[in-house]
Amino acid sequence: MKTIRVVLTFLFLSLFLLQPIHAAASGPIVQVMTIDAAITQATQGYLSRGIQAAELNGVQLIILQLNTPGGDILSMNAMTEAMRASTVPIVVYVTPRGAMAASAGTVITLAAHASAMAPETIIGAASPVGSGGQDLGATELAKQTNAMVAKVDSFAERRGPDAIALAEATIKYAKAVSSTDALKAHLVDFIATSLPDLLKQLDGFTVQMAKGPLVLHTAGATQQNLPMSLIEQLLQFLIDPNIVFLLLAIGLQALLIELTHPGAWIPAFFGVVCLALGAYGLGFLPVNWFGLIFMVMAFVLFILDIKTPTHGGLTIAGVVSFIIGALVLFNTPTTPRFQQVSLPLVIFVGVFIGLIFLVILGYALRAMLRPVITGRERLGGAAGVATSEFDPIGQVQAAGELWSAIPVETSGKIHKGDKVEVVAVEGLRLKVRKKEL
Repeated sequence: MKTIRVVLTFLFLSLFLLQPIHAAASGPIVQVMTIDAAITQATQGYLSRGIQAAELNGVQLIILQLNTPGGDILSMNAMTEAMRASTVPIVVYVTPRGAMAASAGTVITLAAHASAMAPETIIGAASPVGSGGQDLGATELAKQTNAMVAKVDSFAERRGPDAIALAEATIKYAKAVSSTDALKAHLVDFIATSLPDLLKQLDGFTVQMAKGPLVLHTAGATQQNLPMSLIEQLLQFLIDPNIVFLLLAIGLQALLIELTHPGAWIPAFFGVVCLALGAYGLGFLPVNWFGLIFMVMAFVLFILDIKTPTHGGLTIAGVVSFIIGALVLFNTPTTPRFQQVSLPLVIFVGVFIGLIFLVILGYALRAMLRPVITGRERLGGAAGVATSEFDPIGQVQAAGELWSAIPVETSGKIHKGDKVEVVAVEGLRLKVRKKEL
C-alpha cells in the first residue's frame, strides 16, 4: 500500500516537476514559494520542484515563506537534504504575524542558507515523534532525539553556541521561542516586517553555499511567485483529517445505497472513488485502525434496522458507533492537534446520517403497517364499468379484469356501459352498486 502511494505521488508530481518560469527580468530574480500547511510529501514535492525550476531558470534566490505546525519527519528530512544540496541559496521566512515554524518547521528553518521571522511569530517545539505523530518508545525516542540534535547542530554551527544551545533545547525539551528571542540567540538572521523589508536586509548579506561564501544582491530584484500546482494542492487537501473523514463517510453511505438499491451503478462508483481517496489520506495520518471497525459496524446496524425495524433503536446505536469509531480512528491521545478531526463535524455528520436512516426506516414501517391491497382485497371500493345488461347477474370490468357481478339490493337497474362501484367480493363474484352521476 505504501509503495503504491509513493509511486502515485511521484507520477502526479512529475507532471509538474519541470514547469519553467516564463517571465524574463534584467535584474536579479527572487523566486517566492509559500508553505502554509503541515509538512507532507506534497510540500516535499513542491519544494523539490521549486529548487529545480530555480536552478534551470537562473534564479538568484529562493524565499520560502513558511507557516507550519510540523509534520512528517521523513518529508522533513528529504526537504532539508534538498535545501542543503541546492545551488540556489534558500531563505526561509516565517510569516505572517502569528505564524509558526514548529516541530519539523524548526529544522527546515535551520537548514536554510539564511532565515528570517516576522514579528509575533514563534519557532521551536521540535521534539521528535513517530511518522504518524505518535509518541515514541524510550529507545526509539533516544535515537531520534540524538539524530535530530546532531542534524540541527550541523545547521546551527555557524550561528554560535547560543544558537546551538537553543536549537538543542527545541528538540530535547520541546522549547519554543518568539522571533525576538530567536534573533537574540542568532538562531535566525533577521526580523522582517514584510517581504520587501526582508529583501532590503538581505542585500549584501553573505550566505555559505557548498562552493563557498556567496554575497546576495537583492536590491531591485524581481519577485516571481511559484505557487503549489493543482496536483500538489490536491494531495495536500486529501491528507486533511476532516476531508478524509468526510470521504470515508460519503463513500460508505454511497456503497450502502448501492447495497439497498442494487443496479444503480453511480452510487457504487462514487462510493469506491471516495473510499479510495480516503484510503490515500489515511496513509499519511496517525490513525487507530480499530476505529474503522466501529464505523463499518454503524452502517451494518443501519441496514439491520431497515431490514428488521426496531423503531429506531439500531439506528441510534449506529449513530453512536459511527461517532465513536471516527474519534477512535483519528483522535487518539497522541495525535497532534492539527491532525485531529473536528469533533463538531463528526457529531453533525453522524446525526445527519442517522436522520437519513430514520426517514428510510419510517417509510419501511409504514409499508409494513399498510393493509394488504393485492388480489381480491384491492377490489374493495374499486370503480368498474358494466359490460353487459344485469338481469339480475351481469359482467363488469374492474381492476383490469372481467368479473361476474350482481347488484346490491339498494342499487338501481344496471345497464351496459354504466359505471359501478365494487362493494364486496363473494367468491368469484362481485357485489356492485351503480354509481350515480
